[in-house]
Amino acid sequence: MKVVSFVAKSGTGKTTLLEKVIVELKSRGYRVGAIKHDAHRFDIDHPGKDSYRITAAGADTMVISSPEKLAVVKKHAASPPVEQLVATYCADVDIVLTEGFKKSGLPKIEVHRRERSATLLCRGEEHDSSLIAVASDEPLDLDVPVFDINDATGIADFIERQFLR
Repeated sequence: MKVVSFVAKSGTGKTTLLEKVIVELKSRGYRVGAIKHDAHRFDIDHPGKDSYRITAAGADTMVISSPEKLAVVKKHAASPPVEQLVATYCADVDIVLTEGFKKSGLPKIEVHRRERSATLLCRGEEHDSSLIAVASDEPLDLDVPVFDINDATGIADFIERQFLR
C-alpha cells in the first residue's frame, strides 16, 4: 500500500495542506484514502442519535451505512497501528495520506511554519530517516526536497512521481 504521512506540530497547517493535496490528486483521477491520528479522545456520535444510543448501550462495534457513506465506531484498549488501519479500511484506494503518526516508520512530509517552531520534528533533535520532503513557509537547507507550504500542486507532483507511477 502506498502511504504518505503529513506530520507537524499542532497548529502548523497540516489539515489545510492535506485538503489541498487531496483535491489536487483527486483532480488527476486518483482514489485517495485519508486517516487522521487524534492524540485526544474524539466522538463522532452525538447524543440523541441512534448510533450514539447503540454505542452508549455497550456495543463494542457499531457500523452505520448509507448509500453514500459508511462509518465505524469501534472501542479498543489502544489505538491500532496505522498499517492495520490502512490494510483494513483503505484497500480500495491508490494512495493513503495520513495526518499525524509522527512516530511511525511511514514516509513523511513535514509541514513547517517559522512562527510555530524554529525546529523541525524530523530534522531537529532526532534524524527521522523516513522524512521524504518538507513543506515550509521559509527556505530551508535540508537533505530532502523543500516545497513552499502553499504549493499543493508541487507536493502532489512529488507524491505522484514517488508513489503513483
